[in-house]
Amino acid sequence: MSKIKALIVDDEPLARKGLAVRLKSFSQIDVVELCAGGEQAIDACQNQDIDLVFLDIQMPGMNGFEVARALSESVKPLPAIVFVTAFDQYAVQAFEIHALDYILKPVDDNRLEKAVEKVQSYLKTQQDNIHKKKLASFVAGITGNNCEEILKKLATGDTLVDKKYPESLAVKEQGEIIRVATATIQWVDAAGDYMCLHCSDGQTHILRKTMKELEQELDPALFVRVHRSAIVNTKQISKLVTQSSGEYLLVLDNGQELKVSRSYRDKVKAALAS
Repeated sequence: MSKIKALIVDDEPLARKGLAVRLKSFSQIDVVELCAGGEQAIDACQNQDIDLVFLDIQMPGMNGFEVARALSESVKPLPAIVFVTAFDQYAVQAFEIHALDYILKPVDDNRLEKAVEKVQSYLKTQQDNIHKKKLASFVAGITGNNCEEILKKLATGDTLVDKKYPESLAVKEQGEIIRVATATIQWVDAAGDYMCLHCSDGQTHILRKTMKELEQELDPALFVRVHRSAIVNTKQISKLVTQSSGEYLLVLDNGQELKVSRSYRDKVKAALAS
């Protein structure tokens, strides 16, 4: 069997180099490239015959889940994917089911050897379709969710499901029930026990729900909580302004300004960067 051409994908330089050094002891593995991010890894897989990808989970820009999804959609045959994670045994049980294998950080030599043996066995049997179906099932379950939410679910043993978010919300107004398209909602603020849905047509609709209930109904890939009493459509954000006090202020396309509370600041910055 020819050498297994492998990529190492990790945003941490020391982690990339460390794994590459450990893999030198495996004569059957040829590490052809060290990738600092998802886009570089996808480009490498599309332009080279890559057999194996060691894929970190938590990375800025594209996280490991998003890279896996992109590879499953754009690269044929799909390389064997081994997830690399700093999360404990309980978290990675799901990876074991859906991915070819996983490795915990810091990398243990014996565990790495077992992963390499598993890759060799997989490549010999060429079960690409089986692996792709497992991976497709996995990434389908995380569509619409962010990395942190997924990892929290895995850490608590929750099952990942393909959650569908409604394209509209039912709002009762003057004895009638109307449908408000979620894509038209610019931002939401709380008014007591009611939510005010501010829409792109200039109208405001009143919905009797708690902020927590509404947040669970809105697609987190599109909406982000910016304050305990406000949710914003990320597509409506014009800019994020740092004030002299150190506070952050969101400015929407319509000129609306919203304060970003300290506890939600990192989540908002991550949403803008994605």
